[in-house]
Amino acid sequence: MKITILSVGVIKEKYLIDAINEYTKRLSKYTKVEFVKVADEPIKENSSEKENELIKNKEGKKLIPYLKDKDYKIALALDGVMLSSEELADKIKNVLTYDSSNITFVIGGSLGLSKEVLDICDYKLCFSKMTFPHKLMQVILLEQVYRSFKILNGETYHK
Repeated sequence: MKITILSVGVIKEKYLIDAINEYTKRLSKYTKVEFVKVADEPIKENSSEKENELIKNKEGKKLIPYLKDKDYKIALALDGVMLSSEELADKIKNVLTYDSSNITFVIGGSLGLSKEVLDICDYKLCFSKMTFPHKLMQVILLEQVYRSFKILNGETYHK
């Protein structure tokens, strides 16, 4: 069983790296966690909608080679399904039981994911209607995946 976090952009902030390392260490009790990062594209301050789509498409082309058919692919997207922590735990359990022993979570860049990437993914998950920095989403995602494994194992972290 393996969880892959496929994301756009490299995290340089020490406090985020520390949090990611902490949750990765905690998750090692339950599953292997792998990180795959692709470079983000530069975004101009006043870029047009067309330019933004081109940027998302360029980033998407970098992500696609890492989207393996055998893995269950979950895109983080604003138009995805919002789940409670318990519902996410059930989703992970069902995927690992019936669909695949590997889950890839896909986090886009500042502009989100391209349509092509979203179409390849098996499921779209939305964490909130609020906007979060895409680099912070790795920490939030890892915390929720860790919480899911605690729930699935009947442990009390989620209370």
